[in-house]
Amino acid sequence: MIPVLILFGVLLGRWWRSSLVAAALGWPVLLVATDVTEVDAGLLGAAVLAVVNTAAGVLLHQGARLAIRRLRAP
Repeated sequence: MIPVLILFGVLLGRWWRSSLVAAALGWPVLLVATDVTEVDAGLLGAAVLAVVNTAAGVLLHQGARLAIRRLRAP
């Protein structure tokens, strides 16, 4: 599921703070709601990994955005 979170970060990279918070809260809720895991200590680790993977996508988005701005600048 790592690519899903990276794609989430790429798509919502402009609003990076909101996307990281959404990943930290939404991914564990999704895991519990779909009966993939139960509420336990491992859920905190899942939230941390969700934020890390989403941050990778945000960095891709921000890097592409910076590159495009530099190419368009005179």
